[in-house]
Amino acid sequence: MNPDKKKLPYIAPFEVVVHNNASDCWVSVLGKVFDITPLIKQYEGQDCVKPLIALAGKDLSHWFDAKTGAIRHRIHPVTGVLAPYCPNGAFPDVQCQVPDAEWKAINGRPWWDRPQYQIGILTKRVRSLRIINMLTFHEVQINVCCEDTFRRIQERYSIFNKDPDSYSWRYFDHVIDLDKTMSENGIKDDRDQFTEFGMPQNYYVPVVFLYYKDDLKYSQGEEEEFTYYKDLTDDTVCGIGHGVPYRITSPVFQSINTCICEDEEEEDDWSDYLDDLAEKEEIEESHDL
Repeated sequence: MNPDKKKLPYIAPFEVVVHNNASDCWVSVLGKVFDITPLIKQYEGQDCVKPLIALAGKDLSHWFDAKTGAIRHRIHPVTGVLAPYCPNGAFPDVQCQVPDAEWKAINGRPWWDRPQYQIGILTKRVRSLRIINMLTFHEVQINVCCEDTFRRIQERYSIFNKDPDSYSWRYFDHVIDLDKTMSENGIKDDRDQFTEFGMPQNYYVPVVFLYYKDDLKYSQGEEEEFTYYKDLTDDTVCGIGHGVPYRITSPVFQSINTCICEDEEEEDDWSDYLDDLAEKEEIEESHDL
């Protein structure tokens, strides 16, 4: 029984191709992605793993029958018997191509049918996506699987922004549903139409905008990541946390449990500063009345 596909991530060919040696070997077979590094280690030094190492990071679907999922067979030109088709030589879990005194029946399931080796599902199509951070105006273009939900896309994007959850993801005038794919969020794939009209497929790449939520979720519990400072131009307390600038009015700042102070004297200075702000606000309110 094959593993539940819903629990396996979708993997693009450009992700498979980088795992292309004996110590890190991925291959794809009929839409499935396998990590056969343990298999190669098991047969280390034997000739049967040489074909797998030679084609590490590539697709091996041409070795298999698409209808049955089993290894392809042919009539051997010398013996005239039905034998596995191994154009690059025999590999693990494949019987000998010709009768041999050392022939042994295969016990159990072959490696391409064992769940422990399958790590993902090969995507049917790769899509490009532009992501623009409206706080920093940083723009990147990434390639994703067409089956990826936006939560998976967030994981891919996290190498550029370690906290993508702090942003509202939007496509034109609507908020993106993170549990749906690009197509399910109304982001169409028009590349086939571009090709039909003689236009390059990258003529237009969909763009998603990220708007910072300003949720201050780091203001409590991770104070060590923040540096607060006084802004002498107005009555606000400013700070920088996780690379994001903040402007915090004094009532909000007072709700924060602690602030960063190097010593007790500095802490007293902060307390006096906040007291002065509160007193000034009370005076301004009384004048307004």
